Amino acid sequence: MTTLSVPTRARAYLRLAKLDIVDYYLGVLVVWALLSPELRFDGAVLATTAVFLLGEVFVIVAMVALDDVTGFRDGSDRANYAPDAPARRLARKPLLTGALTESQALRFAWITATAGALLWATALALAPHRPMWTVLLIVVTFCFALQYSWGVKLSYRGFQEFFLAALGAALVLAPYGLAAGAVDGNVAVQAVLFGLGPMLFGVYSNTNDVDGDRRVGRPTVAALTSPRGNMVFVMAVSAVELALIGTAPFLGAPWWFPLALLPTAASRLNQLRVGFGRGDILRARKLGIITHRITVAALVVVNLR
Repeated sequence: MTTLSVPTRARAYLRLAKLDIVDYYLGVLVVWALLSPELRFDGAVLATTAVFLLGEVFVIVAMVALDDVTGFRDGSDRANYAPDAPARRLARKPLLTGALTESQALRFAWITATAGALLWATALALAPHRPMWTVLLIVVTFCFALQYSWGVKLSYRGFQEFFLAALGAALVLAPYGLAAGAVDGNVAVQAVLFGLGPMLFGVYSNTNDVDGDRRVGRPTVAALTSPRGNMVFVMAVSAVELALIGTAPFLGAPWWFPLALLPTAASRLNQLRVGFGRGDILRARKLGIITHRITVAALVVVNLR
């Protein structure tokens, strides 16, 4: 690999970190809005939440860096970001472009993972509450994040879609538990809805990457089923999200919760129309990101009522 300037190398690490994908980090907005008014500006709560969020960034950066190393090693990234796929930005994969070596990426991943662990430990030390379920959830989330495509390689064992949703839910439940000590049905519903957001743009990425994933034996639903079977799966998960929105008032949300989430429902249906009606999977993926952000905005508005 040719010697790169410091700014060029720094940009390569930023691309490896995927810091432009902020969607998991938005969970902290939902958590803050869910808190009671007296807790939203409590000093200990704000400090705990801020440190947890910073640790979350480092943990997810480590997760995606390890994912890139695995994708580089098994060739799936080279297949999915091939020159004949112009809609995918090759620069987002610095291992493929040669901007970083595998050893540099691994060192970066373990440094950021260590930083994330220390920050989450600090959040636990600062937290007003440390219920055992929250402590265990943080430990499990940390371990599973690093095992997503490294070590046990959960995403290579048929758990990728579930993991994407569970990670999002955990990143709402854990900081809320540290701040409030317990969760109710309303918090649980919103955590799951938040987690379904990343899953419902991840499945469109998997649909686009099906050939590369099959080649390396990564068993996503898209890779394991026919195009029709994958479509039915995505439609079913979308229906679960809509059903959860509709039943949320029976689980502790306000009666008008489904009305507030109508923009989410409309955007999700449009995503299905674009992805499987028109066959524009990558545009549907982008719509999934937009839908997730609409959901976050709606949840914040609902909770600040």
